[in-house]
Amino acid sequence: MTWKPDRRYRQMTAKEAAMPDSTQLGAPPRFKWAERIAEYSLVLVYAAMFGVLSLTVPHFFSVPNMLGLALSVSQVGMVACTMMLCLAARDFDLSVGSTIAFAGVLCATLLTLVDNTFLAVLGTVLCGAVIGAVNGTVIAYLRINALIATLATMLIVRGLGFIVSSGQAVGVANEHFILLGSMPLLGAPLPIWVTALCFAVFGVLLNQTVFGRNILAIGGNPEASRLAGINVERTRLLIFLIQGAVTALAGVILASRITSGQPNAAQGFELDVISACVLGGVSLMGGRATIVGVLIGVLIMGTVNNVMNLTNVDAFYQYVARGVILLTAVMFDQLKTRSEDR
Repeated sequence: MTWKPDRRYRQMTAKEAAMPDSTQLGAPPRFKWAERIAEYSLVLVYAAMFGVLSLTVPHFFSVPNMLGLALSVSQVGMVACTMMLCLAARDFDLSVGSTIAFAGVLCATLLTLVDNTFLAVLGTVLCGAVIGAVNGTVIAYLRINALIATLATMLIVRGLGFIVSSGQAVGVANEHFILLGSMPLLGAPLPIWVTALCFAVFGVLLNQTVFGRNILAIGGNPEASRLAGINVERTRLLIFLIQGAVTALAGVILASRITSGQPNAAQGFELDVISACVLGGVSLMGGRATIVGVLIGVLIMGTVNNVMNLTNVDAFYQYVARGVILLTAVMFDQLKTRSEDR
């Protein structure tokens, strides 16, 4: 007779697969304190960095600059929330920059056709979800490498953006649509609140739901997760579908902020998002992610760019700084992974 695990066993196994080893083995208190300090070390580093910059850089710690900083990282923050899920499940998406540009162009084009902000935004977000679903289907069910699949999608979607717009910016005159990117709410522009909502929602999704625990379990060991009863393919498909929808919404907000759909917008955007996630402690090997870490990673990337702008650093040097940050984040991720494997 073949033994088959019941549903309760499968759920417990999936949950345990997503738990860190120290939790399962009952680590001594001193190790738990060490893990807690390591977990919040990035927060302490950013707090120290913020304090030093506030004292040394003129106008850095001013209300207009703080609002500008938060607004500048709003789109990166939105997409980083969903990229966190991709990376935690051992996947990644290189097509987010192209999707943002295409979403802006598509929404601006739809506005000229229907002159209805709600329908234009809804159609654009649904189109983004379709792009994500295509990525998820190709990667999860056809077993094509995520690098190749999303690289192909990046080129295709960017090309569609140029085709729809005929290679030119598509202007927006709808006042209701423009308000999406500039309307103040409780003293802060609406995109900042949308980003804050994304962090709250995806933080709960990752930490408080079975779906989030399944993502971490898949990233930790896909085959063990499959044996534990997790539908790995469907979960990965849902991750990319959510990624596409949120990225399209970010593209809509960006188009609202600049009052046009730009087919060449968001070039290199995917690298900023991945850099922020990895800098925030999300492992490229999967199975490890925290929403607080991603938030700090986004803020560090934005703060570095903000300070360089305030100090009139040439834009060419900013590319170098972003590359150094990405390389440093990946190196620390590899060192952390190797130390955990010992």
